[in-house]
Amino acid sequence: MRNQEYKILSFSTTMRNPIRIAEFLKILAKHEGYRLSHDIIMNIVYDLIKNKLYIPLFATKFYKEKISSYDLFTDEEVANIIKNSPQKHKEAGFNAGWDSRFDTWYKLPMEFGFCYYEMDEQIVISELGQGMLNAVNENPINEAKISNIFLNSLMKYQSNNPFRKVSNENAPLPLLLNVMKILQESCGNSKIFKQEIPFITCWRDNNAKDLAKYILKFRDEFPSFKYSDDIIYQRALGLLNSINEKRFKKSQVCSESVDEYIRKMRITKLITLRGNGRFIDLNSFENGKIDFVIKNYTNYEKFSNKKEYFEYISKIDENILALQVSASLEYQDDIKLKTLNNFAASYTKEQIFYELNILSSKKSSKDEVFKFIPEPTRFEFLASIALRQNLKNVEILPNYSIDDEGLPTNHASGNKPDIICYDKETCAITEVSLICGRAQINNELLPITRHLKEQKESEEQKENFAIFVAPRIFDDSKRYIKFIKFDENLDIINCDIKEFCDILSHAKDLADFLNV
Repeated sequence: MRNQEYKILSFSTTMRNPIRIAEFLKILAKHEGYRLSHDIIMNIVYDLIKNKLYIPLFATKFYKEKISSYDLFTDEEVANIIKNSPQKHKEAGFNAGWDSRFDTWYKLPMEFGFCYYEMDEQIVISELGQGMLNAVNENPINEAKISNIFLNSLMKYQSNNPFRKVSNENAPLPLLLNVMKILQESCGNSKIFKQEIPFITCWRDNNAKDLAKYILKFRDEFPSFKYSDDIIYQRALGLLNSINEKRFKKSQVCSESVDEYIRKMRITKLITLRGNGRFIDLNSFENGKIDFVIKNYTNYEKFSNKKEYFEYISKIDENILALQVSASLEYQDDIKLKTLNNFAASYTKEQIFYELNILSSKKSSKDEVFKFIPEPTRFEFLASIALRQNLKNVEILPNYSIDDEGLPTNHASGNKPDIICYDKETCAITEVSLICGRAQINNELLPITRHLKEQKESEEQKENFAIFVAPRIFDDSKRYIKFIKFDENLDIINCDIKEFCDILSHAKDLADFLNV
C-alpha cells in the first residue's frame, strides 16, 4: 500500500460534466436504501452499459453500429459485453473487477456529497444529490440550480478529505478565490495564467498568501508569462516533494489535471476565462457569492470520518441560493452581444462550422475556450456565432446566461427561445438541442410551437417561423412539423447540424431557410 504523500489535485475524468454525474446518479438512485452488494453492483453495471453510459472496449469493437445508433443494447448484448469485459481493476474496500469499477465511477459523486455507499451498507442519495437529479429532470435542464449544487460542494470540498489519502491540506476553491484577491491587491490584477494552475493543484497547504507570493516570484523570474511546460513541471514536482516522473507524468500535471480543474471551477460560475482561454479570473457578476465563500469557508472543520465529512459536504447552505448576479440585465445583454460579435470576427466561418459538427460526433473540442463550455450551452453559443457571421443584416439575440467576459454559463431558460433572429420583414426563433430520438417532440418541438405562436402574436406584421437544429432529426419530428403546419399553419424548419451549416453558408437572409 502506498504511503500518504503530496499529490496533485485531480478530479476523475470519468465524471467530466454534471450531466454525466447525474445520469450515473440516476441509475444508483434506483437502489437507494438497499445494502450494497455484488449483485446490486452488477445490476448497476447492466443498466449503465444498456444505456451506453459506460461502453467497454469489447463493445466498441463488436457493436459499432449499435453504439452509433440511438437504440439501447438488448439484454443478450449486455450479457455478452459483460462476459467479455473482465475488469482488471482494484480499489480499496472492494473486490477486484466490476466491484472496483463501480467504486471508480461513484467515488467522485460521493466526495461531492451526492451519494454515500459502502459494501454491505445502505446506499444513500443525499438531499444535495436529489437536488441534482431534480435539476436534470426539469425541461430544460436547470443549469443555474446545478451550478449552485456544485458551488455548495466545491466551496466545502477538502483536498485531504477522508475519501483520499493525501498530505495536501487545503480547500481548493476558497484557496483559489483568496489567491486571486491577494493578486488583485498586490499587482492590480486577479488573473492567473493557465500554465500557473499546477502550482495551485500541487500546493501543500491552505496558505493563500504564500501561494500568491510564490506565483508573483515566479512571474518575476520569468516575465511576460513566457513559461515552458518543462519549468512548470519541475516546479510542480518540487511542490509535491517528488522526483518521480512516472508517478506524476508531465501530461497529467501540465495538461489533463489543469483542464479538469478549470471545468470544475467554472461550473460554480465564480470563475471565468480571459485572453482567449489563456487566463482564469474572478467573475465579477458573482462577487456576492465570491465574498461569501471567502468569509465562510476559508477556514474549515477537518474530518477523519467518512460519514461525518459526507454529512458536512452534502448539507445545503441556503445562503448561496439567495445571492443574485450583481449586474443589470441591460448591462449583461450589452456584454453578451459585444462578445458574440468579437467571436464572430475572431473565428472564420469554417472554424465555427467545424466546432458545430464536433457536437454531432464523438469528438472533443480542442479550442481553448469552447472546450470549457458544456456541450448544450456551447451549441447555443456556436449557433449564435454562426448566425451572426453568415447573416450580416439580421439581428441575433441569444438568451443564454453569461459571465462578465460574455461567455455562456447556462443555456436559455425554458420560458425563452434559445435565439431570436429578425430583420425588417422576418422573425425566426432558433432552438438547438443535442437530444436525439423520440424525446425531441416533447422536450423541444412542443415548446418551440408555443414560442412560435407567442412570437407570431407579438410580431404580426412580420413573417414568423422557427428553426430547430439537432445532431440528427428523428422521423417523428419530421412528421410533427408537417402536422403543425396543417393544423395551425406554423412553419418549423427542421435541420441537422450539417444541414444548418450548409444552409447558412449559402443564405443571404433569414427567409432563405423557408426556401430549403
